[in-house]
Order: sequence, then C-alpha cells, then structure tokens
Amino acid sequence: MRGDEEQGLPSVRAEEAEGAEGVPSTDRFAAAREALARARMSASERGFRPGARISKRRPRAGDIGQGRGRDDGRDPSLLGNQFDKLLSERGWQLDVAAGAVMGRWREIVGDDVAAHSEPVAYTDGVLTVRADSTAWATQLRLLASTLLGRMEQVVGTDVVTELRVTGPGSPSWSHGRRSAPGRGPRDTYG
Repeated sequence: MRGDEEQGLPSVRAEEAEGAEGVPSTDRFAAAREALARARMSASERGFRPGARISKRRPRAGDIGQGRGRDDGRDPSLLGNQFDKLLSERGWQLDVAAGAVMGRWREIVGDDVAAHSEPVAYTDGVLTVRADSTAWATQLRLLASTLLGRMEQVVGTDVVTELRVTGPGSPSWSHGRRSAPGRGPRDTYG
C-alpha cells in the first residue's frame, strides 16, 4: 500500500478497514482501493508494469478490409482523388482549367464559331484566339463578353479573364539572315 501514499491516497490497513469487531467501517475510499488493487494484480498477471509503454498491436493479414486505414499515404485510393491531390499540391488547377477551355473549345463556343476559330495560347488569364478571316475576328471581338461568360460557366471564375482575338496570319516575306528595309515585294500588290 506504499504506492497509495505516494499517489496521495490515504493508506488504510485491513484491520482498520474492518474495525475492532470485524464489522466493515464506513470508509468511503475502501471500495476504490480494493478495485485499484484488483486492477494492479490483473495487470501484473498479464505482464504489465506500472508506467510501462503499451505497445500497439501490429496489423495482421486478416485486418485487410476491416476499416483500419492509415493516413500515411500507403493505402490505395481512387485515381481521381490522387489527381486532385497532385493538382492542389502543385498549384496546377488554373492551368488544367485553361487546358479544359482549349480542349473543349467546340463545346464552349459552338460549332459555327469553332469552325472559324481556334484557341492558340493561354498566358496569365489571357486566352488568345486566332480567327480564320478578318470578318470572323471582328465577330469574335463583338462576342467576347458572351464567350467569357460561357467559359466562366463551364470552367469556373477567374480562369479566363480576357479574350484576345487575332486575325489570320500573313505570310512572312523575310527569308535568310539579311533583309532590306521597306515594304519589299508587297509594294506592287493591289
């Protein structure tokens, strides 16, 4: 009972607990001391010592599928969840959303507009679209706010903030390392 004194519990001997005639006394801590003594006896029979670390039970092969998942990344998970985790860790959500705009261009703008235009580049929220004629470039500039609203619905806000429309590319007349200043062969056209 020496441990009880160290823990702040008053010690009572068996003679004091029963009183002089063998009749139990009204000591309110007696039941708690008996329960503690039984628990200590049971623990020592099983090999436990007071203050010793309790070792965790090692997982066994039969534990698979028992709901004892670990959070250390070793358990299998769904591929979509892993892609979402990778995108968020690397900060690629905006780039993937921009790629979705370029990949789903026909679905976003419709067949007529997609037949005469194509997305060329995406940089810092600016989507550059090339039209196949100057008339379609003008038409796309007029439709820019409508197209931006549609892109916001499909891929989310703040992905495409500006739509830059370019016309068809003109052929390059400069060939080689040297070129002469001025209009060159185009000055005889029209």
